[in-house]
Formats: sequence, structure tokens, C-alpha cells
Amino acid sequence: MTINPFSSNAIKTKSMQLLALIVFLSFAPASSAQTKSKPVTTTPTSDRAIVTPRKVVITRRGALLRNFPEKKTATLTYPGVSGLKDQIVLRRVQSILQVKNVFDTSLAEYREDTWLEEFGYKVNYNQHHILDITFTQSGSGAYPDTHTKHFAINLKNGSAIKASDVFVPDKLEPLRKMLDQKLQSELKSILRDLGESKSDPEDIAIAKEAGEILEFKVENLDDFSVGSKGITFLYDAGYPHAIQAFEPEGSYFLSYSELRPYIKRDGILGQFVQ
Repeated sequence: MTINPFSSNAIKTKSMQLLALIVFLSFAPASSAQTKSKPVTTTPTSDRAIVTPRKVVITRRGALLRNFPEKKTATLTYPGVSGLKDQIVLRRVQSILQVKNVFDTSLAEYREDTWLEEFGYKVNYNQHHILDITFTQSGSGAYPDTHTKHFAINLKNGSAIKASDVFVPDKLEPLRKMLDQKLQSELKSILRDLGESKSDPEDIAIAKEAGEILEFKVENLDDFSVGSKGITFLYDAGYPHAIQAFEPEGSYFLSYSELRPYIKRDGILGQFVQ
């Protein structure tokens, strides 16, 4: 006998089957992918900060816009910092990272000038009580240019980390010498590459002359970027735009193993060499 699928008994049976399926799914365990996923936490801690990008588009007006219509706007993306339990430390960190402190230019000053095109940042490290950020601004006047500024901040006290805070005092000079050797080696490599590429002899002479006055000094030790594997020391040669092609990169990495003799055990970097 053929059963009519639209009969009352068939409909009732289908309804009961659907109800049973809903009840089963309600009490079924979550999949392994679901149980392994971790919710994003925004609970305040002292170990790291919560860094949220904030974007501002500045609009030029009046004479600036009439004279430079192609530079009507510029975009700034800067970090909003929150999430630290100690509010005094939080305010110190926020003060260090405000736009005015980065390149010594306020939002109002950026609006009143046409140089800036884009302002942004990158978080390099944000854990173990250290927040490490690099800012970049790019723009153009007579020629295009890009500037960078770096901050490594101790989240225990809200201060910018200096070499004297984290390195053994009587090891600063040996550390400086090690980094100067890396700088001089890079300068030699630049000259060698210019020679091998048969560059203009005048360019080689200019690169050689510019490099002869460069030296990694003790004060340059203050500019370094913290990472999970070690420290990258940063050196800005400050070459003028005309010879920037010959400028050393000025980025010298040393692992925590290499830095072990130089790091204060009671400083913020001591945790990496215990």
C-alpha cells in the first residue's frame, strides 16, 4: 500500500523526527575545533598592553589646498593604548606615544603643512612587560622622504627603556665596540658592492667620504628594538637625500645568548637570560 506523504499521520511522524533532531543537537558536545578555540581577552593586565589603531584623516584648506590641490588630505593611524591595571603607568605610556612626541609635530601642525602623506605604526613586541613600537611617516617636499622613530617601553613603570636601564655599566663600551665593528663591516660591504657593480668613481668617493665619519657611539645604544629572540640595535646615519642610496641600513641583531654577559639580571631584559 502506498503512503500519502501529505496525510496527517505522515506529517505527525515528520514533526516528531524533526523535534528529536533539535533536542539531540542542543545537547551534542561541541566539535574539537570549537572546544580548542580561545576567546580574545581584553582583561586588563600588567604583562602587556591593549593597542588599538586610531585613524585620523586631516584635511587641508585655504591657501594650502589652492596651492597644492593634490595634497588635500593626509592619513594618520596612531596607537590607542589601554588594558594596564596600573593607571599611572598607563597614562605614562599614553603620554610617550601621543602623536606630538613621535616626530615633534602635532596634529594641528600637520594640518598647517603639506609635507605629510601618511603616518602609521607597527607593534614589534607586546609581552613580558615590554611594548615595542616603530612609527613611520612619509611625505614629500622637494622630494619624497620617509622617517622612522622607535620606542621600547617598560610596562612595569611606563618609562622608555634606555641602555643604562638594561645593560651592565662597565659593559657598555665593549658592547659599543662590538656594534661599531658591525657598522664598519657594513660600510665596507657598501663600498665593495659599488666597486663590483662598476659604479661611477665619484659615487664611490662620496660614499667612502660619508662613511669615514660614522661611528657607533655609546649614546646610540639607547635605540634598540626588543624581540623574542634578541635585540636589534638601530643606527641612523642621517645621510642627506642626495646620497641616501649609500646609507648603511643600520640594523644589527644580537641574540640573548650573545648579550648574556652585557645584560643586567635585575633589569627588564634580565628575564631573557636567566
